[in-house]
Amino acid sequence: MTDKLTFGSVCSGIEASQLAFNSFNFKQLWSSEIADFPSKVLEHHYPSIPNVGDMLKIPSLILEEKIEAPDLLCGGTPCQAFSLAGWQNGLTDERGLLTMTFIDIANAIDKVREKNNKERSIVLWENVEGVLNDRTNAFGNFIAGLAGFSEELKVEKWSKSGFLEGKIRNVAWRVLDAKYFGLPQQRKRLFVLAGGKNFRPDEVLFEIDNRDISYIVKENKKTDKRNEGNLFSQIEEHKEEIDNSEKIFYKEDSKFEIFREYTDCLYSAYATKWNGNAAAYNGSLYIAQNDRIRRLIPLECERLMGFPDNYTLIQGNSDTNRYHAVGNSWAVPVVKWIGQKIKSYQIKSSENISCLWGKSIKPTKNNLDAELYLLGHVKKVSHSKYLNSSPSPNNPTFGDLKDIVQSKGVPEKFYISPTGCKGILRRMRERSIKMNPELEKLMKKIANQLKEEKKLLEKKVSKGKIHYEGLLH
Repeated sequence: MTDKLTFGSVCSGIEASQLAFNSFNFKQLWSSEIADFPSKVLEHHYPSIPNVGDMLKIPSLILEEKIEAPDLLCGGTPCQAFSLAGWQNGLTDERGLLTMTFIDIANAIDKVREKNNKERSIVLWENVEGVLNDRTNAFGNFIAGLAGFSEELKVEKWSKSGFLEGKIRNVAWRVLDAKYFGLPQQRKRLFVLAGGKNFRPDEVLFEIDNRDISYIVKENKKTDKRNEGNLFSQIEEHKEEIDNSEKIFYKEDSKFEIFREYTDCLYSAYATKWNGNAAAYNGSLYIAQNDRIRRLIPLECERLMGFPDNYTLIQGNSDTNRYHAVGNSWAVPVVKWIGQKIKSYQIKSSENISCLWGKSIKPTKNNLDAELYLLGHVKKVSHSKYLNSSPSPNNPTFGDLKDIVQSKGVPEKFYISPTGCKGILRRMRERSIKMNPELEKLMKKIANQLKEEKKLLEKKVSKGKIHYEGLLH
């Protein structure tokens, strides 16, 4: 690799990778984005970095050397059903075409790099952790193709982390949660890292510690009361209330109330479905400001993802496309952590952990007889060492919603009206949905304002102070 690592990104969105890697002086050669608003954000912030557009064209652009073959390829393609056999036979499946193209791009890059006597590139791929449970075995197809196998890799169940020694690339993967990287948002994402046979992605993604990371996390976050018996439980939602002393606070001239210690995963459809899914009932993406319930504004969502304030506030924006672009992006501090680990590996300052865990953990049986290791969250690999491949790094940091909320300049349109509260409560009853108790209490109080206003109108009408037939209906 070069001293100054170069990278290209696909499905670039609003370029969380650029923000994350900039700290380490990585140089971006090109991006690839076709959506209108994210493309405008890229043009606004990075006018000197070419956006090559449709990623389907990138393999030929690389092979024809119209764009450079970078040291690192990163991106997060939709990983829906696709067949490795179909890919190799030239068949197309729109649902998985972009993921197959991602592998094609990596292969094209490496073909050019080999011609120029360079090592294979590093590959970083991101997706939702649900891809590990995909019934079509999309993940087994993807890592097999990336590793250079001609057949899909099959196991009974994919683990949240693991390592595969491939024919042309070694591959490691790990689910990481943004809430352990300084953001008050529970956002679990799968990161796959691969490189040539001389590259050890496990040295980058995994860590060694002399303590079990679950205890380290508990020591650093004593207020996290849930799942004390199993910190890394598969329970996705934090249902419990947080302490009253912590849920109400003041910032500048405003009183705030939060309903959870951290939010659920910020999703791209928040702009249009904020009142119709789980976030409308568990308090995840609502806050109360001066006893009025409101949605998070786009600025607060940027902060939840680690972006600079008003990063998406560009000419031609709308609240909807800002929400969508931010929710579709990567959590910047998580990618920054990976960038730091890649940098350390480059300069050989990372600990040589492969020899530690490789001797103590047995490979998993699979249909290809490949050297495949399915790992848990934490494994003891010697009398004093633990392999950490959990959602939390060895040194977790925790964000605070107090730092996320904006106290001034919040437009009226983000507040939930009494009528809106009444509608959400009605749907809650009709669907027998459990609501966060504190949120429900405040929502009922706001909804009852309609009754009080109606009573006041009735009183004024009865006293002849106002005359408007039908006003009360």
